[in-house]
Amino acid sequence: MIEILKKTKIDFMGKRYYAFAISGILSLIGIIAIFQIARGTANLGIDFSGGTAIQIRFEKPFTLHEVRDTLESGGLKDFDLQDIPVEKKILIRVKKRGDSSSEPGPGSGSEKIISILSKRFSDQKLSVDSTTEIGPKVGVRLRKDAMWAILAATSGLLIYIAWRFQFRFSIGATIATLHDVLAVLGLFYIMNREINLIVVSALLAIAGYSLTDTVVVFDRIRENLKTRIKEPVEAVINQSINEVLSRTIITSFTTLLSAIALFFFGGEVIHDFSLAMIIGITTGTYSSIFVASPLIMIWKGKKGKGYLRK
Repeated sequence: MIEILKKTKIDFMGKRYYAFAISGILSLIGIIAIFQIARGTANLGIDFSGGTAIQIRFEKPFTLHEVRDTLESGGLKDFDLQDIPVEKKILIRVKKRGDSSSEPGPGSGSEKIISILSKRFSDQKLSVDSTTEIGPKVGVRLRKDAMWAILAATSGLLIYIAWRFQFRFSIGATIATLHDVLAVLGLFYIMNREINLIVVSALLAIAGYSLTDTVVVFDRIRENLKTRIKEPVEAVINQSINEVLSRTIITSFTTLLSAIALFFFGGEVIHDFSLAMIIGITTGTYSSIFVASPLIMIWKGKKGKGYLRK
């Protein structure tokens, strides 16, 4: 409906080696992040590391600075605070430290937090809205389940693309999808952002988005390869990407606007989710052009005839 670019002739395939270098670095960082997550040494949320999450309602207004100083002076470490000023609430997440094989007693973490805050804010009544206790063993189990979920989703994508196109197309799409997941994980690890179940849900959404964008490019490549059998594959792929470039930019830009809006106005709860989506949408658009498409050309040489389904 809207064509913002008119008949571009960008040589995308000519820049594939620069793109492979960038993608290699991002993927390597992502692989390192996975090993660190598996070892439990990354910045993991209480979903994966174990700990306590408690939401407390105050009777009077308070400041995060007061609560933070109170908890630190009470001996608590490695905790996150999220306030809801309108409702005079605060969400406190305290990660589990020490022996990962030990499970906390029921309510042990939340009771300590209430005790510390009650002494400091003795002039007002504190009420607990919700409490969640996650033991280290449960955190390890959730960490493994999250890894299996991502692996299962990626395998499903490979099977779908192999059925929808050809197996060689599925290899390119799967590698591009893995590249996007690794890129987000790696950048989160470098930025020391907390990795939790919300981030995992974002990774699964990114995998789906990346596949959708890749399928659009692949569909045009397949159509052109069938009608331009005698032309070099590199030229056909370049032309195919240029033909759908306007659509790709419009789709990515509008989706990115939504993610940016969530990041700035969606609140602290989905802050990490929206940040992961911003990174994932960007890398997903990049990978469909500079990762998935060049892999098709590399797989079968320079002639288009070998790409036709027999």
